[in-house]
Amino acid sequence: MTQRSYDTHDLPFVEASVNYVVDNGVKPVTYISPYGESNRRDETPDHRTVPIYNARAVTNQLTLDGNGFEFHKNPTAVTDFMDIDEIETIYNPEVEKIVASATRASRVLVFDHTLRVEDEKTRKTKKLREPVRVVHNDYTDTSGPQRIRDLLPPDEAEVALTKRYVYVNVWRSINGAVEEAPLGICDAKSIAEGDMILMDLKYGDRVGEIHRTRYNPNHQWVYFPRMVPDEIILLKCYDSRTDVARWTAHTAFDDPTSPADAAPRQSIETRTIAFYE
Repeated sequence: MTQRSYDTHDLPFVEASVNYVVDNGVKPVTYISPYGESNRRDETPDHRTVPIYNARAVTNQLTLDGNGFEFHKNPTAVTDFMDIDEIETIYNPEVEKIVASATRASRVLVFDHTLRVEDEKTRKTKKLREPVRVVHNDYTDTSGPQRIRDLLPPDEAEVALTKRYVYVNVWRSINGAVEEAPLGICDAKSIAEGDMILMDLKYGDRVGEIHRTRYNPNHQWVYFPRMVPDEIILLKCYDSRTDVARWTAHTAFDDPTSPADAAPRQSIETRTIAFYE
């Protein structure tokens, strides 16, 4: 793609470091640690300082199929995201409706979620994940179809794989405004073929695959500062169609404008698959 999708000339921005990867011909690996602990990576990092634009003024120009992400105001009835019952009985049905409306898919499956907390003590005590500070995308042409085979009965999976399907993550703050480690998003229209590098995810009992990303000076980075719990980002992580935005690169980053006493980020990302007839 490698094109600008909207004019950033008048948008405020910060300059921040993001963690790309060097494409040296060796497939990078992330070793997944138990919840509450940090993952270990075997790769050659490439730290680059880039402008990250405040995209709040252009939210009406963003689409999942054009840019790979959208931003919406969408309050939730959940009062405690640490309560798994509230997530399963209240939040997951909310997310299904949100993604169905945005994608116009005939069916939406919520299949996973991750709570991320910046504060190390809270993370270890409650067995949660930390924000991911590497540029990545969650699914590839191998792991996208495989996840459907893992989730659905064999006959149903093979039928679904003959039609369009889209992975959409729903990202939300769960405790006040995000003051540190906000989510930076690389507009899909600025990602060129070859920018995405395959990476193995090694668990104790299986191996998954995601994308890491190599640096491209044409990448257009955006974020939505100080997101609050009634705001969400819809993030496309895989599309079986090849004539639209298929995925985005994204990462948490250290915002240089964050206050010294910033509250630790707490967020939830819910993973869904939108199926089409």
